[in-house]
This record gives sequence, structure tokens and C-alpha cells, in this order.
Amino acid sequence: MSIPPWVPPSVLPESPARRPRADAERNRRRILEAARGLITERGAEVQLPEVARAAGVGTGTVYRHFASRELLVEALAELRFAEILEFAHTSCLPDREEGVALYLWHVGEVLATDRGLSSAIESARRTYGSPPEGQMRGRLEAAVAELIDHAVQARTVRADCTVADVFMSVGALSATIRAGHGDWRRLLTLLLDGLRSRP
Repeated sequence: MSIPPWVPPSVLPESPARRPRADAERNRRRILEAARGLITERGAEVQLPEVARAAGVGTGTVYRHFASRELLVEALAELRFAEILEFAHTSCLPDREEGVALYLWHVGEVLATDRGLSSAIESARRTYGSPPEGQMRGRLEAAVAELIDHAVQARTVRADCTVADVFMSVGALSATIRAGHGDWRRLLTLLLDGLRSRP
């Protein structure tokens, strides 16, 4: 699973003290790509030596970049949210009427495709669900707020819709997909109907 070239090095965590060498950055990306593929397939049980073999690097190289499996999983979580944020900016914000719906459908597809990663994030954080944290949460909240503002102005989303409502909808999708109970697409259709503006 390839990491898009637009993903900034800062999302592939490195010490802020200095910029990584080109070969170190390439290794980091190879490690993350390999880890993402393995975790998508097998979930939280994947270990760092397996990632090293899949990436074609030494185990020591993996540990130099990620001192623990938890740190590697956290980097993958940040990468996932960076990709969702990019989708929000490039595909959702230009659609002033249906941006909120596009965002939620995309997140649902990501969660349904990446169940193994969701499980690994929950295991690493020891919490249920895998919401964004820190600066990434703030950036996603800002993007979603802008989507809501456009949709409210276009009268496609109810005027009292909030960022918390959208995040709560994501949480409901995540729980449904994670448990494998029911059709998440049907759930999202109902959630979006509830968010719709009424004449």
C-alpha cells in the first residue's frame, strides 16, 4: 500500500532537531508502507521484525525510526488522518453542498478497508475507537467546520449541525464497522438524513 508523495515528512515522525537524510526518509516510507500492508491484513499482532523483512531493511533500521510497535502504529494513525484531511481539502471543500456527505462516505470507506489498522490503533492506545489526537485533531476539526459552514449556507445541512455531530457520526460508523454488526452504509444513509436541512 503506497504512501502518497504529498504526505509531508512531518507525518512520518522524525526528530525535529534535523531533517532526515534522503535515504533515511526512503527507509521510513518503506517501513510504513510495509507495516500498513501487514497490519491491514493481520491487525495488531504484527511485530517489528516482520515489518523489517517486508520492508527489506534490517530490524535495527526499523527500531531506529520507531522504538516500539506502538510508535509505529501511531505514525500509521497520523498518516491515515493526513490522508483523510487531504481528501477533505481536495474533494470535499470544493463541493459546497455535499461536502459533509462526501467526507463521511470517504471516512466510512477508509474504516471499512482498514479494519486491521483500526484494531492496531485501539490496541496501541488501549482505548476503544481510533479518533485523531493533538494537532491533527485540530486540523480535521477546522476542515469539518468549514464543510459544515458551506453546507449550512447551501441549506443542505441543518443549521444546528456541529463538528461534534460529524465526529459522533464517525464514531457510530467506526463502532458498527469494528463490530461487524449491520450495514454501515445503511447507518450512514440514516445519519445523513438526520443531518439534512428541512424546509
